[in-house]
Amino acid sequence: MTLEEPAERELAGGTGTAEIARPAPDEPAPRRGFDKGKLWAWAKLLVGVGIVVALIWKLGAGGFVEGFRVIDAGEVLAALGIGLVTTVLSAWRWRLVAHRLGLELPMRRAVTDYYRALFLNAVLPAGVLGDVNRAVQHGRDAGDVGSGVRAVVLERTAGQAVVVVAGVVVLLAGPTIAPAHDIGLAVLIVASLVVFAYLAMRRWIGPDSRWRRTLDDVRHGLLARDAWPAVAVLSAAVLAGHITLFMVAAHAAGVDAPAGKLVPIVIVALLAMGLPVNVGGWGPREGATVLMFAAAGFGAAQGLTTAVVYGLLGLVASLPGALMLVRRSPERRRQARRGEVTA
Repeated sequence: MTLEEPAERELAGGTGTAEIARPAPDEPAPRRGFDKGKLWAWAKLLVGVGIVVALIWKLGAGGFVEGFRVIDAGEVLAALGIGLVTTVLSAWRWRLVAHRLGLELPMRRAVTDYYRALFLNAVLPAGVLGDVNRAVQHGRDAGDVGSGVRAVVLERTAGQAVVVVAGVVVLLAGPTIAPAHDIGLAVLIVASLVVFAYLAMRRWIGPDSRWRRTLDDVRHGLLARDAWPAVAVLSAAVLAGHITLFMVAAHAAGVDAPAGKLVPIVIVALLAMGLPVNVGGWGPREGATVLMFAAAGFGAAQGLTTAVVYGLLGLVASLPGALMLVRRSPERRRQARRGEVTA
């Protein structure tokens, strides 16, 4: 996923941190060319919707309906509790990276903004707009939008890198569920690495000053000796929380399988969620879980139900973010009245 393009669009209405080139009065306005960015955004949404439609066509809507039916109060409370822990840990990771880039970020605000971002990611189509909002808003408030965006990019990259590492470990050391297990996991790992490489090239290949600045951010924000151990531990703990939530979802869906066989499946599902072709997280996750359940002999229909329950519990875990949308600190309310805050 990438935050740069949406963030740059946000900057178009910014607070003076970036200027928009305008044609001189005596020059004709430039023609609006083909908007490839908008086409790519629609293509990503259509791919996610297409996966969901294909699953319904192949397996029927029963898996989705069953996913809503099997959730009870126990799963809801578990999702809220796990969500609280993983959100606090993720916010802590973001705060560490932001501080390494010279940005102030109080822990309370980090948790509040992270909750808000998770909720917006879950309910808005692109699945990343919440992260764009917290990146740009934090950068504006700190007086450096570019560093605010880079802090979120690095923080999310660190989390996804741990998932990729976990996938490699599972592929090399974990028990083989079926031949399709190793093949599917290897394909997803390679696809994730390709996506990361593509996004990194788009972000980092450019003017020398930008290249050096980005390398400095990576070196000081993630790879410094007093930074990467804490970031890695926090990312691993967040991953453990996601795996635990998947176990809760599998139990609710009636899956009777040892954790050793479910962990590789959830790693594949999380890798699939990192691919930028989803609708609020839906699509690749369900497709990957269905394929992995079928390969493991658990049944494709039960895989779909488990994925749906996991998605719904993830939405439940983000619900405190809905409260954060309507709650602002007194200082931010004063800024909003002065027109300094737009979101």
